Amino acid sequence: MTFEPRTAPADIVADDHLLAAWLAEEAGRRLLEVREEGLEGRELKDAGDRAAHELLMELLAQYRPGDAVLSEEGKDDKARLEADRVWIVDPLDGTREFSEPPRDDWAVHVALWERGAGSEGDLTAGAVAQPALGETFNTANPPVVPRATSESPRIAVSRSRPPEFVHGLATELDAQLVAMGSAGVKVLSVARDITDAYVHAGGQYEWDSAAPVAVARAAGLFTSRIDGSPLRYNQDDVYLPDLVVCRPELAEKILAWIEANGV
Repeated sequence: MTFEPRTAPADIVADDHLLAAWLAEEAGRRLLEVREEGLEGRELKDAGDRAAHELLMELLAQYRPGDAVLSEEGKDDKARLEADRVWIVDPLDGTREFSEPPRDDWAVHVALWERGAGSEGDLTAGAVAQPALGETFNTANPPVVPRATSESPRIAVSRSRPPEFVHGLATELDAQLVAMGSAGVKVLSVARDITDAYVHAGGQYEWDSAAPVAVARAAGLFTSRIDGSPLRYNQDDVYLPDLVVCRPELAEKILAWIEANGV
């Protein structure tokens, strides 16, 4: 089967927010097709990473030829450090979950960083597609976070490597831990009222959080490093190992506990 990307309508091409969402959806369509090709395990993971990356590179070259790109699956061209616009993409976030059909906790991340936004530049558009759910969350139409429906806070954590300190934090907040895959899925779980916070430390890169953070901010959620400092993108070193995303009313308690416990 040969995948044929659709042509982006003119109104989408003219708007970075809409384009980010469209790009994430197109990569998601491609990944759903790869999932039907009969591959398993490592072959399926590699095929998904490769197919989504190649498609995003092709589409960005077509619709934003003057912009730089930082992709998890591509070579890091340091020319991006001098660029005014940089797309930060994770073609397949949650590769493990993608390779375990019918799991749906994997995602495609597409974000745009611009130099003119803030003193050091900042994220200005983003989208996170969850193809197996048929959902795309984006900064064009950010999710409206509902009032909390849980009596006690819920904290999203990694299925495979939750940070040790999160158990102490959960005890302090009388919170329950909710394990799930993709970093993007965990961030968006806060916006969707599936959880109330996502606290991570121990290893991530810019592409893991850029798009989810852009959407979370647009939805009115709190975002920062675990020490409370801002999340910075398009840096020379793309290692960005920790973050906090939560309902605004939980931020002070979470950061205070982290500081008090020397995390």
